[in-house]
Amino acid sequence: MVGKLRNMVSLYLMAGDRMLLLYRIGSRVLRNPCWCGIGGHFEKEELNDARAALLREVSEEIGLAEKDMEGLQLRYITLRQKDGEIRQNYYFFARLATGTVVQDTCNEGVLEWVPLTEVCGRDMPYSAGYVIRHYLETGRQDETLYCGVADRQGVQFVALEEV
Repeated sequence: MVGKLRNMVSLYLMAGDRMLLLYRIGSRVLRNPCWCGIGGHFEKEELNDARAALLREVSEEIGLAEKDMEGLQLRYITLRQKDGEIRQNYYFFARLATGTVVQDTCNEGVLEWVPLTEVCGRDMPYSAGYVIRHYLETGRQDETLYCGVADRQGVQFVALEEV
């Protein structure tokens, strides 16, 4: 039985028709370099606060604070079973605040502002690729919180409603 959990957060930051991606070179989870959002693992004291984990990671990796982003919102939560653990990913989206500049370097890899038309062509972690595709096709037209469950065929999304 799987009992281990891995909680991670990611930010996909937009500026006009571009999205900030990180070509992550080294990671505890990713075996091969790939393109992803800004983020990482929850700290113990953040286990019940995905937003706090995200804001810490964004500050550490690209030097931004919450005031530097507009419309910061949790939009996707995914579950995936991999390597004997359940991976829970919390995906946030935001727009870069007017006048804010993102640093050019990141100690986690290479930052690049990628045109939205090219984002889905980048090699991404399994769940993240499906999240980005769904967001660009559906999610950016609404404010729904989506939950996705990964299987061998992909990630199946449903609206996560309060019931």
